[in-house]
Amino acid sequence: MKNKSLANLTKAAMFLAIGQVLPFVTGQIPQIGQMLCPMHFPILLCGFFCGWKYGMLVGFICPLLRSVLFGMPAMFPNAVGMAFELMTYGFISGLLAEKLGTEKLGKIYLILVVSMIAGRIVWGVAQVVLLGLSGTKFTFSMFIAGALTNAIPGIILQLLIIPFLVKTLQKKRTAGA
Repeated sequence: MKNKSLANLTKAAMFLAIGQVLPFVTGQIPQIGQMLCPMHFPILLCGFFCGWKYGMLVGFICPLLRSVLFGMPAMFPNAVGMAFELMTYGFISGLLAEKLGTEKLGKIYLILVVSMIAGRIVWGVAQVVLLGLSGTKFTFSMFIAGALTNAIPGIILQLLIIPFLVKTLQKKRTAGA
């Protein structure tokens, strides 16, 4: 049990580190980052491989830490809103992976889609609250643009890459065990 906790902690730290570095692929250009959603990948994978507790914690910390270290995303409202969104991704993907299992590709897709929908809804609620505090109205069209339209390339990449990574890493784990 202690070795599994240490292994999960180590993997969670690795996913947090990847979440800090992966956005450099977008060249620190906010528009490209919003389209490709680079921080989403390691958080979803953290939930799948480390469980909901680590996924939730790493998801919440990742955008806040990146904002402090690198200035992007901007802390308010972007990084704070993303913290709740990514926390939800890590929580839902970890919880559902634990409850449903990930041995079948269909279950991985189900977990991924539910996590992505829940995270985007939480992001929308966070934006309503955060922007409301600053006196700005967050409209439904702003939600659709931020959660869906602008993120279509990232959503497609997540649906293509994450199931492949989950299955590949599971095979490596089984072969190495």
